[in-house]
Amino acid sequence: MKVFLILGAINAMLAVGLGAFGAHGLEGRVSEKYLEVWKTGVQYHMFHAFGLFVVAFLVNLFPQSSLISSSGWVMLVGIIFFSGSLYILTLSGIGILGAITPIGGVAFIVAWLLIVIAAAKLL
Repeated sequence: MKVFLILGAINAMLAVGLGAFGAHGLEGRVSEKYLEVWKTGVQYHMFHAFGLFVVAFLVNLFPQSSLISSSGWVMLVGIIFFSGSLYILTLSGIGILGAITPIGGVAFIVAWLLIVIAAAKLL
């Protein structure tokens, strides 16, 4: 539980900081298109930071379930690949980085699916 609680808090903190940087530091420096890309990265980053809190809560309730802890690790990978690629894309303008983003999206889907499977087995 502790590790996912800490990871959730760190990622929520990063999402807030990166959101503020996008709103204040990038305005006028990147196109509106890339500001929207940045906002999408921040939005999904925060959603999944809270997802890590959900995982922390569920790991505490069901410590025997490796599906739940696996979900947390896959979710973290999703944050890195999805949001991280969008942040780098915005700052660099290198379009090929957009090809990495779907890997993160698939990781998010898998992470939530693991929670669904765990719930079906445990409840």
